[in-house]
Amino acid sequence: MKGSAMKNGCPWKVEKQEPYHVIHKLPPGDSPYVRAKHVQLVQKDPEAAIVLFWKAINAGDRVDSALKDMAIVLKQLDRTEEAIEAVKSFRDRCSKQAQESLDNVLIDLYKKCGRLEEQIELLKQKLRMINQGEAFNGKATKTARSHGKKFQVTIKQETSRILGNLGWAYMQQTNFAAAEVVYHKAQQIDPDANKACNLCLCLIKQTQYAEARSVLEDIFQGKLSGSDDPKTRNRADELLKELEQCQSTALSTTPLELSLEDAFVEGLDQLMNHLAPFRSRRLPIFEEISTYRDQLAC
Repeated sequence: MKGSAMKNGCPWKVEKQEPYHVIHKLPPGDSPYVRAKHVQLVQKDPEAAIVLFWKAINAGDRVDSALKDMAIVLKQLDRTEEAIEAVKSFRDRCSKQAQESLDNVLIDLYKKCGRLEEQIELLKQKLRMINQGEAFNGKATKTARSHGKKFQVTIKQETSRILGNLGWAYMQQTNFAAAEVVYHKAQQIDPDANKACNLCLCLIKQTQYAEARSVLEDIFQGKLSGSDDPKTRNRADELLKELEQCQSTALSTTPLELSLEDAFVEGLDQLMNHLAPFRSRRLPIFEEISTYRDQLAC
């Protein structure tokens, strides 16, 4: 019987074995980059893989992928500073199309090692690129990957995501006024429950309790995307407890004998020295971050 055999009276077909590189999710061929991926994914030797990724970069073999992959492996080994220097030093060898993804790698590395100022500046730069039509290599959408699955991301979604990351970086600086402004903008573009929780925390830290409660109510009432996520609901419950505790403490605290004018001037001086937020309802979200005095004028 052609193309089949008999086993226990039943025909069966000989299964075709998939190629080795497909089974192990490797690029085909035999080059420095392919060998580096084999050592990384099959032999699982990250130190040896880094050496081979360097060889691939120096040989000009798939430099875009080699540099990004090497940075990721360095990060996994807690050699984040090395990864940052590698990306900054060799990104000029990469294609124009790879620059945006290299920015994303750098942002992740800055976040990992706590270099907040550089993370913030790069996030602001990405917002300017969106405003100037330079993001996504001029396209309306881009293909992203998460957990091995590909999906399409719109400019609107990307803008909200970047603003969310910018807000989080400001929160790490305990710059809750700047973070609040950014999260408000992000929620106007593409609202979700996770960013709402972060916005709520910013409001609590600034004793804006009524507005914080209003944000939480939108989550509890299921008005926002992701409101039904168990982790998000648990976080909202924790924020509600923190809010109620802060309100209770505020009611029982004796007010300081400080005039409104003195408090305003003192707070304004501190904000002028430490803040760089933007807040202008008349201007686009991509505007260069203005001073706090400009915020008051809006």
